[in-house]
Amino acid sequence: MAKFLHSRLFSSYSISSRISYDRYLRFQEKARNQRMESILFLEHNPCLTGGSTAKAENLLSKEETLSAAGVGLFLLQRGGDYTAHEPGQVVGYPHIDLKKRDIRLGDYLAVLTISIRNAVLEIWNVELLENRESPGLYLKENPKKKLVSFGVYAKSHFTSFGFALNGINTLETFKHIHPCGALSSDVVSLQILGKVRDWEMEKQRFMGAFLFHLDALLSK
Repeated sequence: MAKFLHSRLFSSYSISSRISYDRYLRFQEKARNQRMESILFLEHNPCLTGGSTAKAENLLSKEETLSAAGVGLFLLQRGGDYTAHEPGQVVGYPHIDLKKRDIRLGDYLAVLTISIRNAVLEIWNVELLENRESPGLYLKENPKKKLVSFGVYAKSHFTSFGFALNGINTLETFKHIHPCGALSSDVVSLQILGKVRDWEMEKQRFMGAFLFHLDALLSK
């Protein structure tokens, strides 16, 4: 079931049921072909995704091991190395027509990053920073610890994929990889940080704050 979220610029939805990764792949291709803008917030079943620059040595488990554990494996055209999805994350997928809105990709990535940072700070009082050598957002108080993963694709000047914020997920799926070449022990969640009090409420507030900042920055 999808819940409509307020945004002045985009049709935005929070989807309560888990969405299989291959279903999302079909959706984002259809959205690109039709230039159909939207922002989706959802959760995936456990799976690993590898981008165009993924290194074989960062995948630690064989496909049969992953299959037995119920973990999917998807190799993608987006940038980035291996990362993981699992229930308890907030996965955000903005589908934005950069050409129609006259937005450069670099500017879009900066706006996406700032919007996430501001929203996480507002809702959980956690300060995040970037690492220019490894995409994502890391704890300011411990820059080795990663809270948010990025993976953006912008074929035909239309964005898909996006970000995954670790909320109340177990992080077990990350043990099958070196996420973006790092150690799985360097990945953290809001729950591990002791920041979660009412996840469902906080998750909704985060989505609203993210959309507020995204709208404001893209409207300048």
